[in-house]
Amino acid sequence: MTPTHGGPWTEEEFLALGEDNERTELFDGDLHMTASPTPWHQHVTTELLVALRAPVRARDLRIHAAVNLRLTPARIVIPDLTITTAIDFEQRIVPGSCARLVCEVTSPSNAATDLVLKMHYYAEAGIPWYLIVEHKAMTLRLLQLQRGTYVEHLTAEPGGVLRMSEPVTAEIRPESLLPEH
Repeated sequence: MTPTHGGPWTEEEFLALGEDNERTELFDGDLHMTASPTPWHQHVTTELLVALRAPVRARDLRIHAAVNLRLTPARIVIPDLTITTAIDFEQRIVPGSCARLVCEVTSPSNAATDLVLKMHYYAEAGIPWYLIVEHKAMTLRLLQLQRGTYVEHLTAEPGGVLRMSEPVTAEIRPESLLPEH
């Protein structure tokens, strides 16, 4: 249920909503709510987090699932995964300036938001790397920010391997992220 509100939401008002079972994000003063991810989505996200955990630690970085990431005071998003530099774990908001990579696992209900709107927001915030896990094709696409726009750096389809060297060194096989049947 969307709270009633007369006008753009501020960061303070957004934070006062507290925690709930929905993903509530702030897009330029407007609330954007999505239902909790499906078990498939959560499984893929968890497997990716596990695959990246050791490489992230090796670079003295941190990895987080579904944290509030402040891109601007009027834009607070919740990427599926975020790799950051050191942060204050007591704060509810992670500064976007700490993000080195954001990852979105697309779902049929959110693909347009992840592939257009959030991509634009992440680029505008200067986040150097964007990893997209495409639901239908199970393709991994690592994008690099160049001159204010993301360009494809690496791609791995099922049967292939995503061999990352930045922001961490890792090898990920798309099918290794899928649930066992």
